[in-house]
Amino acid sequence: MAATHSSGYIGIDVGKTWLDVASFGDANVWRVKNNAEGIQTILSRLSQGVVELVVIEASGGYERGMVSGLQLANVPVAVANPTRVRALAKATGKLAKTDRIDARLIAEYACRIQPAVQEPREEQEERLRALITRREQLVEMRAAEQNRLDTSHPSTLDVLREHIAWLSEQINGCAAQINALVDLMADWRELADLLESIPGVGRVTAVTVLADLPELGQLNRQKVAALAGLAPFNRDSGQMHGKRRIFGGRKGVRRVLYMACLSGIRCNPVLKEFFERLTKKGKLFKVAITACMRKLLTIMNAMVHQRLAWQAFGPLLP
Repeated sequence: MAATHSSGYIGIDVGKTWLDVASFGDANVWRVKNNAEGIQTILSRLSQGVVELVVIEASGGYERGMVSGLQLANVPVAVANPTRVRALAKATGKLAKTDRIDARLIAEYACRIQPAVQEPREEQEERLRALITRREQLVEMRAAEQNRLDTSHPSTLDVLREHIAWLSEQINGCAAQINALVDLMADWRELADLLESIPGVGRVTAVTVLADLPELGQLNRQKVAALAGLAPFNRDSGQMHGKRRIFGGRKGVRRVLYMACLSGIRCNPVLKEFFERLTKKGKLFKVAITACMRKLLTIMNAMVHQRLAWQAFGPLLP
């Protein structure tokens, strides 16, 4: 069945096998296979009308082929966080969930929210992001195995330790590949060197923040903190004042910032003084270290915006 794209706002629900496509204002939803032939079918149909924006829900990597195809065809495309799309569904009372419903909902999200268009990425940048993602996966697996050491039967400890050692080798291998690739990319190398000049920040931390937070240096500190999931949200109602909590955001950024701050509160004079001041006020370690992570991200954001290394930027801080 032919699709009519009267609104120009298209939503695509991505699965491992299928792509469901809807246009805002059109009840029809059509489906193709999530492969090269299916992607080409979508591109061909979209070329028959005016497309204002295509929004695709992030699906753990299954969306990459479709996103790349749209970018190569110069079609404006944005990748949406599934949580935000479901928030729109709840706000509008659309609680049912099927692939067809999701496609129409994503199209509505495209029209009403109009998220920022994702810029095309070069092949080297795609490879770099893939390595960073893989390293993050390996770190999570190693942490899970390390947590099992205390509760596992003695007969399995040797196998666990061998696996942890192997995972550590793989993590180091990914880090080496990341470093080598960044050295070949002038723009990334320049920004990574800026961030790495901060005491406590290493190359992997710098590159991970740049990869997972491409908005760094382009937004104000409140918005950048919110994207990383480091902005505390109020939980107040009437006379009740709940604890401020952080949630959501990009966990890869938070993980490397946490490790950087553990080092920074010992060797970075700005973070060390800030952390000590908070703990003297009675703040719990978790609260104080989270505040340090937010401060470190704010510093990174300003340094990238001003293109200043720590040696020039650090003395300007209070």
